[in-house]
Amino acid sequence: PSVTSSEEQTEGQRSTLECSTPYFCPRGDIVLRWEGYDPRVSEVSSRVQLDTSGVSHQVTLTSSFSWKDHSKKLLCAVSDGSKRASAEVVLRVRHAPKDTQVSLSPSSGNIGVGDTVTLSCEVGSSHPPVSGYHWYKDGVAVGTERVLALRGVRREDHGRYRCEAQNALGTGVSPPVTLHVFSAEISASPAAEVREGTATTLSCDVPGREGHPEELTYTWYKNSAWLKEGPAHTLLFPAVAAADAGYYSCQVTNSQGSDTAPAISLSVTYPPRIPTLTLFQETQGGRLVIVRCTVDSHPPATLAIDRDGTVLATSGPRVALGQRLGVTASRNSLRLEIRDAGPQDGGKYGCTASNAHGNASATKVLVTHAAGLLIQPSAEVTEGTAVTLTCVGTGDMAEEPLYTWYRNGRRLQESSFPTLEFPSVRGDDAGAFQCQVRSRNGSDTSEAVPLRVFYPPRQPVLSSFLQSKGGRLGIIQCSVESDPESNLTLRRGDNAIACTQGCPQATSPRVHVTRSYNSLKVEIRDVVVEDEGIYMCQAGNSQGSASATVDFKA
Repeated sequence: PSVTSSEEQTEGQRSTLECSTPYFCPRGDIVLRWEGYDPRVSEVSSRVQLDTSGVSHQVTLTSSFSWKDHSKKLLCAVSDGSKRASAEVVLRVRHAPKDTQVSLSPSSGNIGVGDTVTLSCEVGSSHPPVSGYHWYKDGVAVGTERVLALRGVRREDHGRYRCEAQNALGTGVSPPVTLHVFSAEISASPAAEVREGTATTLSCDVPGREGHPEELTYTWYKNSAWLKEGPAHTLLFPAVAAADAGYYSCQVTNSQGSDTAPAISLSVTYPPRIPTLTLFQETQGGRLVIVRCTVDSHPPATLAIDRDGTVLATSGPRVALGQRLGVTASRNSLRLEIRDAGPQDGGKYGCTASNAHGNASATKVLVTHAAGLLIQPSAEVTEGTAVTLTCVGTGDMAEEPLYTWYRNGRRLQESSFPTLEFPSVRGDDAGAFQCQVRSRNGSDTSEAVPLRVFYPPRQPVLSSFLQSKGGRLGIIQCSVESDPESNLTLRRGDNAIACTQGCPQATSPRVHVTRSYNSLKVEIRDVVVEDEGIYMCQAGNSQGSASATVDFKA
């Protein structure tokens, strides 16, 4: 048979194919037919020509072909019993791109920020071939190549992607594919800086969290320390406190791995707490007063120090300072120094702290001493040094003031001279000294100023005792006077039995040692004759040494 048809068919349009033979056998068993077509959408008709113009047998196939019929083979066959001959037609069905899909690579595992991802537009069938591609992300055009390559993926690349493939007959559109970028990030609501008491929420999110195909676990950290773990992606502060401020991070985990969000700083602002106000008056001379104010607040507070309502210093705009005043300011701290302080500097001192959220204040009363005490050459001297104590007063110089001296609260002497002299000071002279200045206008007493005298150990006091009741117990005790403290060592011959510093513990279980300031006590249990002998106590410090012996008899 011979076949007549157009070279190509168009999807959705009806096409006609003719199969014919130049003969016909009316009484024979010869059959001419089409094979391979879909009878549901096809019609077949037969026509026989028997006249003077010619003889033929023609079978016409009229059908509507789809894109799935493209490249399909149809047969026109003529058969006579077991004898058979056929002609083949390969369908060329013109159609728009079909079975368009997006292929994502990598297809498994988490895709993180910085990774490389490729999306390929795959077409199942197209005739004529695809002439162009278009990519869309969340409805916005992003590319025109068959392969969309994303190098260095960003969080913003998360979204729904689809591709369109075009040819002369139309466009094939893929179903959307979601690109999940597994990247954790923390956000703060209402802000990362909030006022104390505000309801605050920290949220840890990966793009597309609500539509993520897997269950997610969130682990929260504050200042790198573990806080909590579970399915909740939020950290709630119903009323945020100053103690909640810090650096927060979270780790998001699924079955493929995890990602940790960069830390976010939660800053909590609050008004100043009650300031800490300290007053210090130098005891050596009594001529320097230090007023220091510190406060806890965020943001930092402006501090002001006043005396009886008059501002003396501020950490904000500078106020005019007197020659005797010095000011040092730092974050939430203000220090005022008053040199050559006198009675006029006494009074009620106040510190006020204020920031954008409020203010607070504190007060203290300073009582300044008109009299001061000065020790020369130093308040710490070695024995034998010439020491002079001078009482510095503000008495009425028109008349001769009287000076009364005290040591450890006990009266020493009274005279019209402002000095107390020790031509060669001894250890017994040490103590806390005060002077009182009396004049016609009244009197004032200085603060106590300690004088320390360093001296070598005096002769140690060494005693021994034997107690027989309830078992024989021997006690040897050594004590000494010195400054600084002496190191005491008890020896018997060349052997060191015990000492107060730097020697090993007693090796004999019968020996018990008790140490205290400038004192050493040794107890010997179950005394035997071998414990008898001459015991020596040696005392030494940086100033010298001394020793004493005792004859211990059992």
